[in-house]
Amino acid sequence: MGPKTTKVYETLHTRLASGEYAPGDKFPSERSLVEELGIGRTALRQVLARLVAEGALEVRGRSSYRVPGAVSVERPTGVEPWRIRGERNLYDNRWVKLQLWDVEPPGMKPFEHHVVRLHHVAITAVLDDQDRVLMMWRYRFVPQQFGWELPGGIVDAGEEPADTALREVVEETGWRPKSLEHVVTYQPMVGMVDSPHEIFVGHGAERVGAPTDLEEAGHIEWVPLADIPGLMARGELMGSGTLVALLHILANRRVQGATAAH
Repeated sequence: MGPKTTKVYETLHTRLASGEYAPGDKFPSERSLVEELGIGRTALRQVLARLVAEGALEVRGRSSYRVPGAVSVERPTGVEPWRIRGERNLYDNRWVKLQLWDVEPPGMKPFEHHVVRLHHVAITAVLDDQDRVLMMWRYRFVPQQFGWELPGGIVDAGEEPADTALREVVEETGWRPKSLEHVVTYQPMVGMVDSPHEIFVGHGAERVGAPTDLEEAGHIEWVPLADIPGLMARGELMGSGTLVALLHILANRRVQGATAAH
């Protein structure tokens, strides 16, 4: 994007981040934004497409955008949580904690359930202006296979996940993202493992040096997004964070393509 388009992107991004629009609000029409911001419709659509890809906007029909967050389904009522009667450690070190919890589901007898506590992590998909994503080809000894991964790592104590995301990209690849957007926080194995995963999408990057984390860094490459479905079919995308981030990006691109076709 050129300077004018970038400025419009930053203006709209700031409005959305500030809470000026509530979840579910309809975003101003393309016509009104063109008139207000003094930008051509083609350039504006580039900005809006980027905001959609980042999850800051949703497409609702032809040239209609809304702030995400509004849902039609209501939260169920009357469903009771499990009661946690106690917990004890079976094993604990700096990487993993294994516990045994005494739990009591509604209407059932108490029983003991294993719980594994791992670290809080942040993972980032960095995109460039050629529709490529920054990835690493690495060997993982637990499954004993090579595969493509996104950069990511442990959120240190007192560190913001966004700071972790930026730091890990630089350490593992030598590239620094120009912007970062939080996509989702999720648990990869919610039935037994506690390990919050923060997913970020970055846009643009500048080379700042060689990777400094030699243990983590493997072969680094800008992989075309068009290759992602094929890599997935070959089983070469490793880790739930990599899959969640890339599927989010592809889903948004599909929505944009469907909208443009109408």
